[in-house]
Amino acid sequence: MKAISYRRYGGPEILEYGERPEPKVGPDSVLIRVKAAAVNPVDWKAQAGYLEPVLDAVFPVIPGWDVAGVVERPGPAVTEFQPGDEVIGYVREDFLSRGTCAEYVAAPVRTLARKPRNLSFTQAAGIPLVGLTAYQTLVRALRVGEGDTVLVHAGAGGVGSMAVQLARYMGARVIGTAGERNHEYLRALGAEPTAYGDGLADRVRALAPNGVDAVLDLVGGDALAVSSELLAPEGRLASIADPAVLGLGGHYVFVRPDPNDLQDLTDLAERGALGVEVSAVFPLQKTADAQRLSMEGHVRGKIAITVD
Repeated sequence: MKAISYRRYGGPEILEYGERPEPKVGPDSVLIRVKAAAVNPVDWKAQAGYLEPVLDAVFPVIPGWDVAGVVERPGPAVTEFQPGDEVIGYVREDFLSRGTCAEYVAAPVRTLARKPRNLSFTQAAGIPLVGLTAYQTLVRALRVGEGDTVLVHAGAGGVGSMAVQLARYMGARVIGTAGERNHEYLRALGAEPTAYGDGLADRVRALAPNGVDAVLDLVGGDALAVSSELLAPEGRLASIADPAVLGLGGHYVFVRPDPNDLQDLTDLAERGALGVEVSAVFPLQKTADAQRLSMEGHVRGKIAITVD
């Protein structure tokens, strides 16, 4: 099969496009014919070696954890899916090797759910990692509910745009930080936009004088530091970007595959409560260019990889 791979840690320049063996399908996995994948910052961070302390790399590594595709062959123990089923997945294992930037991927059933019928494969590939991250943080760590005011840092990005939509669906008022060019986009998602950077605390206090009930930090650093000052009494704080949140009494969240959560996201997408903004699409052989765009740090929504 054709695939993108790398043989050592490094940047986008180490990626190779060429032939790799078709993956073996274990008892609890299915072979997926990949229609689309998505690029996330964790892809190029893992590729650079930042996750080496917690994830072994079995070289050559095929990057990518997000996928949308069609089941080709289920493993012998699999009853959940049949050939021809359209699925999405957050195909993360406990090592780096068998990623989704390829014509085929062997995916454990614990990482998969049915693809939303109303979304294209390109859109659907943008749901798993960012959708699960937003969902698990809002539901489990922050316990967002009706009437809450939620502050989402970097609200126009992949996780942020999902979090805005999900929090609004949960009945919350949402304030989202973003650059000026993305303010209309945030309004379209249902958030009240405000600029990040100097003076952020004053701008948020002007919108929520009594403080916010929950903060989802997707940036870390200064954004996290100021967040604790903006909480209402009994306010909740969570970050996916900075473990220092633990010292502030908040939650540090690392997303995990969960087929039930992923199916909930599919259901929400089919109800029209969850959409995916795809800002750029690259063919598989141009994955390095897709990573370079992601590394610029100003992407609205998602970057997709299509596989012919």
